[in-house]
Amino acid sequence: MLVTTGTDVAAETRAFNDRLAALYAAGPQLHEVDDPPATRAARARGEGPFAAPERLAEGSARTIPGRAGEIPVRVFTPTEVRGVYLHFHGGGWTLGTADSQDPTLWRLATEAGVAVVSVDYRLAPEHPYPSGPDDCEDAARWLIAAAGREFGAERLVIGGESAGAHLAAVTLLRLGDAASAFRAAQLTFGAYDLSMTPSQRSWGERNLALSTPVLQWFTGKFLPGMSLEERRSPDVSPLYAGLSGLPPARFVVGTQDPLLDDTLFMEARWRAAGNETELEVVAEAPHGFVGFPLTVAERELARQREFVARAIGT
Repeated sequence: MLVTTGTDVAAETRAFNDRLAALYAAGPQLHEVDDPPATRAARARGEGPFAAPERLAEGSARTIPGRAGEIPVRVFTPTEVRGVYLHFHGGGWTLGTADSQDPTLWRLATEAGVAVVSVDYRLAPEHPYPSGPDDCEDAARWLIAAAGREFGAERLVIGGESAGAHLAAVTLLRLGDAASAFRAAQLTFGAYDLSMTPSQRSWGERNLALSTPVLQWFTGKFLPGMSLEERRSPDVSPLYAGLSGLPPARFVVGTQDPLLDDTLFMEARWRAAGNETELEVVAEAPHGFVGFPLTVAERELARQREFVARAIGT
């Protein structure tokens, strides 16, 4: 296994994984509760393994136009804006909000010198595929046209975590030639084969933010009634798409993530298609690790800020 970082603090990360697994094991699993609205409400109250999101006054809420109506976005605008980062949150296409990562996104905005636009795309099961991808594509097309007017900068970067990384990749593919408007993509522990890669299938029931049953539950909500072969459509599983002409991408995943193969396979295909890539494989890190109190999380978020700043340039 190629591990590029985190070996020096692997003991800390392993110990955290044991605590995280115990927290998840103590309560009902997502697929057992099987009630996305109730889970969203509980997470907003800080119930379960996650604290309630911290919302910052620096973030503002607005809407932008989309094919199905207005799309809510959360915007962070620092004093100096050299570019714009289009962000898609994670949550298995079913959970999560654009205001659930305010401190992280505000720090990215101030240190990288970018305005951040985080998209509250529609969620499954109320709005299954293609609703979320449609909103993300519409947000990207709006930003390409409006960035100069709205933010005084036209240097764009795209990215997200987990389902958000999947949506970022899908969005770039949907944009076609217009994807060249984005200088880079930050793709953090994404899912790129929704028919399930070997690591997804073989992981089992140990829940470190994800497990095989939880992954199956998420994709079932997002893609109701789709066969495994239908899930290999490039618009659903970008691993199967032609990937030429895409911007440089930075891929990140931990070795204790059921989506490990997704990143390894997608980075290899992205690179083989002639695009620039960076790959970070973090020793012992679980899915979602950038949101946990870990040394590897602090390091990774700093690397992401550096990557975005470098992509934007001076």
